[in-house]
Amino acid sequence: MATDKTEVTEFERRDSRASTSPVTARDGETGATTKHLSLAEWHGKGLVDRDGDKIGKLKDVYVDVETDEPMFGTVKEGHFGGHLTFVPLDGITIGPDNLQVRVSKEQVKNAPNIEMEGDQLSQRDESALYHHYQLNYTPPETRSGRRLARR
Repeated sequence: MATDKTEVTEFERRDSRASTSPVTARDGETGATTKHLSLAEWHGKGLVDRDGDKIGKLKDVYVDVETDEPMFGTVKEGHFGGHLTFVPLDGITIGPDNLQVRVSKEQVKNAPNIEMEGDQLSQRDESALYHHYQLNYTPPETRSGRRLARR
């Protein structure tokens, strides 16, 4: 990938109605804070792994309900009736043609199969995803007990 990537290090606070707000990002070369892409603009972009190998096209973005930061994205696997696979978006690098994640394609391939409950994951499935990608998981103190919400 080219060196003109922008690494996402901080996100603006957005309310649930403003998912098209621009993302505050830090340029990897200059360290300057810039406005670059909104979450709505991420949909359909190609996802590549840490080595630049293609994973798939980003379908949905799931944010942390407490911080409103993008935590996972989904990609569709398989050509006919494929299932959605969750990919962590923390530390994502925004390139001109794709989004690069910090995990390997192999980790994504081995991610747990998740049964969706409408737009939400069960608390057990959320925990399994965080554990698979070696991310810290604590259920929030919300009525649903779920940490992720689709944007």
